[in-house]
Amino acid sequence: MTMKSSVTHISHSRGLLALSPIVVLLAVYLIGSLAAGDFYRIPISVAFVITAVYGVCLLRGLSFQERVGVFSAGASNHDIMYMVWIFCLAGVFASSAKAMGAVDATVALTLRAIPGQYLPAGVFLATCFISMAIGTSVGTIVALAPIVTAMAPQIDCSVAWLVAIVVGGAFFGDNLSFISDTTIAATQSQGCRMSDKFRTNFALVLPAAVATLAIYLWGSPTSDYVAAVESIEWYKALPYLLVILLALTGVNVLVVLLVGILMTDIIGVASGAFTSVDVLTAAGEGLGSMCELILVTLLAGGVMNVVKQAGGFDYLIEVLTSRTSSRRGAEAVVALLTALTNLCTANNTIAILTTGSIARDLSARYSIPPRKTATLLDTSSCFIQGVIPYGAQLLMASGLAAVSPLEIIPHLYYPMLTGVMVVVSILVQYPRR
Repeated sequence: MTMKSSVTHISHSRGLLALSPIVVLLAVYLIGSLAAGDFYRIPISVAFVITAVYGVCLLRGLSFQERVGVFSAGASNHDIMYMVWIFCLAGVFASSAKAMGAVDATVALTLRAIPGQYLPAGVFLATCFISMAIGTSVGTIVALAPIVTAMAPQIDCSVAWLVAIVVGGAFFGDNLSFISDTTIAATQSQGCRMSDKFRTNFALVLPAAVATLAIYLWGSPTSDYVAAVESIEWYKALPYLLVILLALTGVNVLVVLLVGILMTDIIGVASGAFTSVDVLTAAGEGLGSMCELILVTLLAGGVMNVVKQAGGFDYLIEVLTSRTSSRRGAEAVVALLTALTNLCTANNTIAILTTGSIARDLSARYSIPPRKTATLLDTSSCFIQGVIPYGAQLLMASGLAAVSPLEIIPHLYYPMLTGVMVVVSILVQYPRR
C-alpha cells in the first residue's frame, strides 16, 4: 500500500535551488556576524535585502514585474500586516511608558516584592502563566520585555539573558494554551480534542520546563544585592498592570496596546511627567525604533513567498515522506517537516497548517495517535520559531531590548530543551499513554 501524494514531483536540483534563499540569508547574517566577531556589524535588514534581491532573480518563467509581484504578495500577506500593526503600537506603548516613568515604577515594585537571586525564576514562572492565559507569545513579550530590560542593571544581569527568559516562557504558553492559534491549528488539522493534545503535550515539555526552572533557581548569574527602593510612584505602574490584566482576559493584543497607550498618556499628562506635545514626541520615537523591525518583517514575508512559489515547500514534503517505513520514522518526518517549513516561513502557525494534512496521512498510515502528531506539530514549530533570529518573537524582543537577536539565542534554554524533548519523545516513544 502506498500513500498518494498531492505534491508535484520536483527534481533535487530545482528543489535545492528553491530553498537556496534560506541558505543565502543564514550565510550573510549568521556566518558574516560570526566571522566579524560582532553581532552588530551586519544588520539583519541588510541580510534580508540581499536575500530578497537574490530570491526575485531566482524565479524563472516570469517577467521582472511579475517576480516583484510574487515577492510583494508575500510581504503584504494578512498575517504579515497584522504583525506590522502590533509592532507599531508596541513601539508607541514602550516609548510612551518609558517617558512617563511606568517602566521604572514597575521595576521598583518588582524588586521590592522579589529578592534579586530569585527574580529569574519568578520571571520565568510569571511569563509561563501569562502566556498560557493569553495564548500568544508576541503579546507576552510586548508586555514583559521592556520591564526585564530595565530590571537587568538592578540585579547585575545581562539584558539578553533576562530577555531570553521572557521569550522562553512566552513559548511555553504559545505551545500549550487552549486559545493559542498553534494549538487550534494543530488539533483541528489532526482531528483531536484539545484536552487530549494538552495532556500529551504537557508531558512532553514538562521535563524541559523543570530543567529550565532549575537553571534559573541555581545557575542564575544575578547579584544577591538589590538597592533599596526609597519611594515608588505606584500609579505609574498601572499601564503595565492594566496591559497584563487585559491580556489575561483574552482581549485582542491590538486593543490591549491601544488601551495601554491611552492610559499611559493620561497618567503622564495628569502627573506632569510630560506634556501633550511630549506625547506625540514619544509616539514618534517609538515608531522610529520599530522601523527596521517592520522592514525585516515585510522582507521576510516576501522572501518566504518566493521560496514557496519556487517549489521549496513541495520539495521538502516530497523528500521527507518518500522513505518513511516505521512509526518512529513517520513521527520524525512530521517533526522535521514542520521544523523545516517553519524555518522557511518564520511563522509557526503557517508551518502547522502547511504540513498538517501530510501529518494526518502519516498518522493514519502508521497508527500514530492524533494527539501525538498534534503535539509534534505544535512543539516542533514552537521550538524553531523560538530560536530563529528572524522570527517575529525574537525580532520583537530584540527591538524592545535594543540587543541583537544573536545575543539572545544562546540563552534560550527552554526552547532548546523542548527541541531535545521532541527527539527523545520520538526515539523512546514518550509519552506512551
